[in-house]
This record gives sequence, C-alpha cells and structure tokens, in this order.
Amino acid sequence: MTNQEKYEYWLEYAEYDLQTAAAMLASGRWLYVVFMCQQALEKLVKGLYLLYVDDNVPKLHNIGNLLSKFADRIPEPVTDEKYQLFERLSSYYLNARYPAYRDKLSKITDENSAKLLFEQSKEAFKWLLTLKP
Repeated sequence: MTNQEKYEYWLEYAEYDLQTAAAMLASGRWLYVVFMCQQALEKLVKGLYLLYVDDNVPKLHNIGNLLSKFADRIPEPVTDEKYQLFERLSSYYLNARYPAYRDKLSKITDENSAKLLFEQSKEAFKWLLTLKP
C-alpha cells in the first residue's frame, strides 16, 4: 500500500467520524459530538503525518502535538487559535470512556459548546485538507 493509499484510508475514516459528529449533534449527544470531532481531526492529521514524515505514525492522540512534528514542512503556519482548538479537542480523547471522567465532561459540554466546537472542527478539517502535498 502506498502512502497515498494510506492517506486515503485515514481520510475516509476521518470523514466518517466528522459525519458521526453531525449525527451526534442532531441527536443531542453533546459529549460525543466533541469526541467524534477530536477523532476526525486526529485521523486527518495522522494521514498528513505519513505524507510529510513517514508511515510510522506515532500513537499520539494530542492533535496539536502530532501536527507540531511536521508543522515546519506545511505550506502555512499553524495559528495559535488552531493549536488552542486542537488542545481543547484533545482533552476529549478516549478518557471519555471512563465513567467518572465522562460524567465530568458531560457536565461542561452543553449544546452551545458542542455546536461551537463542531463548527470550529469543520473549519479546521477543511483547512487540514488544503495541506495535503
């Protein structure tokens, strides 16, 4: 499998996760909206990593940390706003599967914050798509 094919694999699953975030938004499952946004952006960044660096994609889940490993190679700088979004989303990674942590996140993730993070994630997703070499 070529790196391009591997990228397409990551992209396919990233798009699926973003669609799942939209479905969670429609059903009012606010925590899972944000969790799926995190998953979508993480997968897309991993796809870009293999195009810019190599196919030994690190098993990291912090989107900003992963992106910073090749940020010097992309055609435009990553803004502080994007890093802040990635940091916020990264806090929703799989820790949400643990009941106590999930309950804590659920209490601070309301409809407005879920909608905002979903919109910001869609914009970040579009931007990440433009970075493909």
